[in-house]
Amino acid sequence: MSKQTKAKDVLNKDDLIVIGGAGGFIAGSLARYFKNQGFTRIRVADKKPLYEWYQVVPGVESLCLDLSDEENCRTLCEGAKEVYNLAADMGGMGFIERFRVECLRSILINTHMIESAYRAGAERFFFSSSACAYNVTLQTDPNVRALKESDAYPAMSERGYGWEKLISEMFCEEYYAERGMKTAIARFHNVYGPNGTWDGGREKAPAALCRKVIEAKDCGKMEIDIWGDGLQTRSFMYIDDCTQGIDMIMHSEELIATAINLGSSELIAINDLVAMAEEIGGVKLERTHDLDAPRGVAGRNSDNTFIKKMLGWEPGTPFREGLEKTYKWIETQYNDRKAGKRTVS
Repeated sequence: MSKQTKAKDVLNKDDLIVIGGAGGFIAGSLARYFKNQGFTRIRVADKKPLYEWYQVVPGVESLCLDLSDEENCRTLCEGAKEVYNLAADMGGMGFIERFRVECLRSILINTHMIESAYRAGAERFFFSSSACAYNVTLQTDPNVRALKESDAYPAMSERGYGWEKLISEMFCEEYYAERGMKTAIARFHNVYGPNGTWDGGREKAPAALCRKVIEAKDCGKMEIDIWGDGLQTRSFMYIDDCTQGIDMIMHSEELIATAINLGSSELIAINDLVAMAEEIGGVKLERTHDLDAPRGVAGRNSDNTFIKKMLGWEPGTPFREGLEKTYKWIETQYNDRKAGKRTVS
């Protein structure tokens, strides 16, 4: 049983839960998570048209709203008991390094959402931060030590995306300190799994490499191109661990306005990830390395000392287990697309 301190303001099954960014991977999965928990009033929004959403959960009020507009945020948050802001313009490293201005503009979403939640009288507000908020000078070696929460300062975040996350964390801290709204802040470490982006430039490494293995098998061109030298290391968190962790962090009285890592502590090199995907796919590919491609920091891992202390829990899905599920899902998507069926991109 978790050690977390339960929230004093109990969330009833008919209280309104609001989720921003639900046309995307994590927020869409969160909407399904709460629906499966028996909550009957869930309102979600994303700027994409509904047919482009990764998941549309039956029984959930789904709105097409651009949350960089303040009026849309007020519409979404009206009557909410809890607000979860996962809306952002983001993607894998290829997107983050090439579109820094778009990543920075997510600050509009974050400021409008937290103010709208406060005006609506919401009791709790969740902000999805990122490990990109950490000081990049601590991530120059693939054998990096795991990052603990205090390593965000002195600040030297990932350009664009990381700075947007770090300043928005401060908003959450001050809305609690000055205005009394309970906020929660989770720094995500590379979330992956079924129903996520797997093609098109915004996908992260596990999905991209699974897709490349599947493509190589299908096309008979038995080679794979890897961004960077493949020595880069990361930890990757399976989506089911992520949604459970969001729920636990949001409802811990001891974590109000306190940034906390939400990620796996299982470190893996990109070359080893490729080998694992090859093994799952039953192939061995010739490797090439694009040394000019975006590669991000040399190494990043989550120090889970704090989350284990506060919640008595940490993300625990073994990477191999989660990657097998992800590979099989992407393979189905790939084959469906070849057959002319509509798929998640």
